[in-house]
Amino acid sequence: MRGFLLTTLLLAGLWAEPVLALKGKPKLGPEAVPITQQTDYLRTAPAPDYWKLSPFYVPQQTSSACSLASVVMALNALRGLPARSDERLITQSALLKKVAQAAWVKQVAEGGSGVTFDGLVALVKKSLARFQWRDYGVEVIRPGDEQPETLARLRQALADNEASDRDVILVYFNQGVVTGDWDGPHVSPIGAYDARTGQVLILDVDREWYVPYWTADTQLLKAMLRPAPAKHGPLAGETGGLIWIRPRTRH
Repeated sequence: MRGFLLTTLLLAGLWAEPVLALKGKPKLGPEAVPITQQTDYLRTAPAPDYWKLSPFYVPQQTSSACSLASVVMALNALRGLPARSDERLITQSALLKKVAQAAWVKQVAEGGSGVTFDGLVALVKKSLARFQWRDYGVEVIRPGDEQPETLARLRQALADNEASDRDVILVYFNQGVVTGDWDGPHVSPIGAYDARTGQVLILDVDREWYVPYWTADTQLLKAMLRPAPAKHGPLAGETGGLIWIRPRTRH
């Protein structure tokens, strides 16, 4: 969808000047800072989630496959590098085959609708079951407002997740609220959280357009609360939240 929109704008520029405005538009809006410009936290803090996830950072294989790429990253990070040379990493095509959900295949195909929040929760659970990872469970945090208590719960979850590399959070959010661009639902893993500054690192799987970027936890909350516009059809009205994959028993 993003590629179609950009192509349309570029073609329109053959007859009009507005295309020149694209040249002056920043890659990211004021609510996001690329990792290349904000490195202090990763240089000075343990950042266990970042170092666990980043070796397995993959791009979504189609414009609609953010859910698939995000789950693949989470599974690979939680499993770690296989010990044997004949063991493959989990790929997007391999996960689709393993889970064997025809609806997911259609949803993540080029031009597909993408998945709903509840659908993603179900797919994460199904993926864990297919790999027989019974020691892991899924906790869902779905905010309904911007009240101080809601923000405090979000911050606590991010901080708890940041304390260990044994869990992963996937966030379902409106990408444009953070990046200042495309207005629609999106999924990516949380790469780090700096509780001192309230900054969240999103390992955005939309690698055709972005590198990882930081945003304020308050802005991420807004992005989770914004409903998907009607133009997104099956996803219209969808809001987001956190999908926290964590050990069932903490040691």
